[in-house]
Amino acid sequence: MKIKYENEGNDQFLFTQMQLGKEESFDFIFRKYYKVLVVQAIRFVHDQDSAQSLVQDCFIRFWEKRFELSDFGNIYSYLFFMVRNRCIDHLREQHRNNHFLITSQTDIPEYIAEEKIDANDLSSHLWQEIAKLPDRCRKAFEYSRIDGLTYQQIAKKMGISNKAVEALVSRALKSLRANLIDFLAIVILFFR
Repeated sequence: MKIKYENEGNDQFLFTQMQLGKEESFDFIFRKYYKVLVVQAIRFVHDQDSAQSLVQDCFIRFWEKRFELSDFGNIYSYLFFMVRNRCIDHLREQHRNNHFLITSQTDIPEYIAEEKIDANDLSSHLWQEIAKLPDRCRKAFEYSRIDGLTYQQIAKKMGISNKAVEALVSRALKSLRANLIDFLAIVILFFR
């Protein structure tokens, strides 16, 4: 059953009806703006299926949040910015996922993958090498790389200068790199 709104050009009226739970007003808004919002989304994501899905997500959120919104002005403007922001979030997610895939495929040399080194082996080997470091060198390294302290905090804790801390951490990194040559790519990722 199609309902004709006398005030259908009045966004505030439509929105008020929607807040009252009138699904007909939401349906009217959806039919009025869906196609034009999909066109806008396609301009961002360059894929019709993704655009349609993103716009539908926005309409669902619009319906779910209808009680939280107030002082409503222009429905199209609100939906347009909602869709635009959702598209931007979608593109960021894609970029992060693509970057992760590229990084995970290119940063680890093939010979490491072929040896099927698992994280436990690496962790065990790494901790063995850290334990072999001279005491002061090991402490400075652990404070810096594991506890996340600054050189100034480490210097205060160990009673030495910032430069001494820098030298100790540098020496630890150099020693670890030399002793973990087989795992160098992974070590670089962790300790750059």
